[in-house]
Amino acid sequence: MPEYTGLALVAVAGVVALEVGGLHTGLLQTRAYWISLAICYGFMIGVNGWLTKLTAPIVIYDRHAATGWRVPWDIPVEDYLFAFALLTLAMLCWDAAGRRERVRQ
Repeated sequence: MPEYTGLALVAVAGVVALEVGGLHTGLLQTRAYWISLAICYGFMIGVNGWLTKLTAPIVIYDRHAATGWRVPWDIPVEDYLFAFALLTLAMLCWDAAGRRERVRQ
């Protein structure tokens, strides 16, 4: 398995395991979370598509480090996985911190 792909899958699995195994925020089950993710992906597609377009790339990926699968505007599928992991981790941490703060009050 290409290393970029493997790391992306590990990142997704790690964030989901953190939620299921420790934080238990319930965030992944909320409509607001999925709407937020869709909004972030909307902006990501525009920017990432411009940066990674094969006709004039600004960011170039090693062919051997990724699957080579690209969807809308030549965006590597691994970028969607990393975006999921990073955005979800940030939201989970924010939600967990907010819950701890409410418990203290």
